[in-house]
Amino acid sequence: MAVVFSRPHALTDAAFHYCPGCTHGIVHRLVAEAIDELGIEDRAVGVASVGCSVMSYDYFACDMVQAPHGRAPAVATGIKRARPDDIVFTYQGDGDLAAIGTAETVHAATRGENITVIFINNAIYGMTGGQMAPTSLPGQVTQTTPYGRDVKIAGHPIRICEMLSTLDGVALAQRVTVDCVKNVLTAKKAIKKAFENQIEGRGYSIVEVVSTCPTNWGLSPIQALDWLRDNMLPYYPLGVYKDITKEAAEK
Repeated sequence: MAVVFSRPHALTDAAFHYCPGCTHGIVHRLVAEAIDELGIEDRAVGVASVGCSVMSYDYFACDMVQAPHGRAPAVATGIKRARPDDIVFTYQGDGDLAAIGTAETVHAATRGENITVIFINNAIYGMTGGQMAPTSLPGQVTQTTPYGRDVKIAGHPIRICEMLSTLDGVALAQRVTVDCVKNVLTAKKAIKKAFENQIEGRGYSIVEVVSTCPTNWGLSPIQALDWLRDNMLPYYPLGVYKDITKEAAEK
């Protein structure tokens, strides 16, 4: 019998701990598939952040390092500079990357550190109970904004891809989502390209995945996907915000 679907070799057989409807598991699989297809598992090093994905070291079969909260880009920089032949990636949520880790993110990007960043944006702090995140939408109800995010008090959400695309050291800044088959395939190509950029030494690549958090949004998995499409995607439009390979081809 032909095998048409199986677990990627770069994923362990550990059961995910994520809530039903959480899209972390889909993104984990896409990262692992890219690692398999590029044949880099033996030299891949993942850097786990603090957040719901803190246990990703249990799921990826490559070497993994646990970074302090927000410091994944700094840890990845150290690994890549010490072992330049390794393929180093970070896996970070919005609270980690866009709040406590903003400085590390911006400076790693502007230095053009040759690393790959997988950024999960679900507009809320997931692991710690649903507080407002830097990416929470205007008017969004969270544990710390029970009447909705007031931009006059809390400021506006941060659009990471748009911001980083202005920096010279960035090779790829692309925003994707995994709400349907078509978008999953697009996300897979983006993640694979981000790894390919690193292999070719092109610099810093980030793939932002607009994701769901049904538990802290107080919605069912299906409702959460609808909420993502109706609310998050208008504010965080999908697309390529910077791609130096495309820019070079057009010159």
